[in-house]
Amino acid sequence: MPSLGSDMDEGTLLEWRIRPGERVARGQIVALVDTEKAEIEIECWHDGVVEQLYAQVGQTLPVGAPLARLREGEGAAAAVAAPPTPPPQASAPPAPPPARAPEPAPLAAHAEPGARRHVTPLARRLAQQRGVELSALAGSGPGGAIVAEDVERAAARPVAAPPQAAPASVAVAPAAPAPARERRESVRRAIATALAKSKREIPHYYLSSALDCARALEWLRERNAQRPVTERLLPIALLLAATAKALRRAPELCGRYQGGAFQPAPGIHLAVVVSLRGGGLVAPVLRDADALPLDALMRALAEQTRRAREGRLRSGDVADASITVTSLGELGVDSVFPVIHPPQVAIVGFGRIAEAPVAVSGMLAVRPVVHCTLAADHRVSDGMRGARYLAELGRLLGRPEEL
Repeated sequence: MPSLGSDMDEGTLLEWRIRPGERVARGQIVALVDTEKAEIEIECWHDGVVEQLYAQVGQTLPVGAPLARLREGEGAAAAVAAPPTPPPQASAPPAPPPARAPEPAPLAAHAEPGARRHVTPLARRLAQQRGVELSALAGSGPGGAIVAEDVERAAARPVAAPPQAAPASVAVAPAAPAPARERRESVRRAIATALAKSKREIPHYYLSSALDCARALEWLRERNAQRPVTERLLPIALLLAATAKALRRAPELCGRYQGGAFQPAPGIHLAVVVSLRGGGLVAPVLRDADALPLDALMRALAEQTRRAREGRLRSGDVADASITVTSLGELGVDSVFPVIHPPQVAIVGFGRIAEAPVAVSGMLAVRPVVHCTLAADHRVSDGMRGARYLAELGRLLGRPEEL
């Protein structure tokens, strides 16, 4: 079970998309996992042949638990010719190998006592709140797993009226929280747990700077005037590009603090915070953001934002971030002071771009300004290094042609 964020402790397997004996390639989607925040497609990181599936659909596993065994190298070709057959169960007569990975059969409406029930965490919580008996449900999820929709349907079924109608003065119990609300609360708890740990363990220091955006916005207007509306760049593209390129001169802000030591990141991979329509936050990653042209960076941001809000992120989309960027400018916020996402060592926040009085060549002028905030880990860097980073970021915004 991969770690898909510092606030993830476990995940529930919703679907296998491979079977024993099947050849898989690096980057192929092999499973679908439900986390506290969203459903994530799990990618394979190696080429080879699937030998065995350890996890069953509906099973909740901690981060780091094995999901499957993969054979790499020369032995993989032989495995394709003769795919491994799962061992027969002692309680069942021998049967031909299944076409797909072994999955629990759909649950009957009245399962035998003691039968194993695959229930997603959200469905279990809803059942407790609604007073629904899980043993009376037939799961409609992958492999017969009981999902939230099964509980909702059961709770909505009409119940036979009692012999005598209740008096009109009897109070009606309030309705239980809907699945969407339950999901939001679960996401909020996960975020709060991770960030509370961050504030306890990471010695934060904060720096803020007002960056002049006049030259950057002028350059952006000139460039967009020659483009179709659908291909125009947004100011966030310039801010992200400057954030990434400035990190080349501040490598101590780009990496992870693990095992009591700082580990520099192999590349500048920006995690960009995206708010979900149903509530909560995710941070998909823009890989090698410092090397992407502005057009490619804009397309990558739009694609990752769309996938995040559609619930179609892959494990590779949220892994290996080396620093996080959050922006609340579109909501009218002047400044944001974010909390570091461990094990990262820094996070950059942007407020809105707004006109403000600025001293230019000894004269007072009104120019567009953005407040940029850096939160960094004092175990790895200090205020002097952070100040130099913000100065470099501001210099790049003043020379947008370098972006």
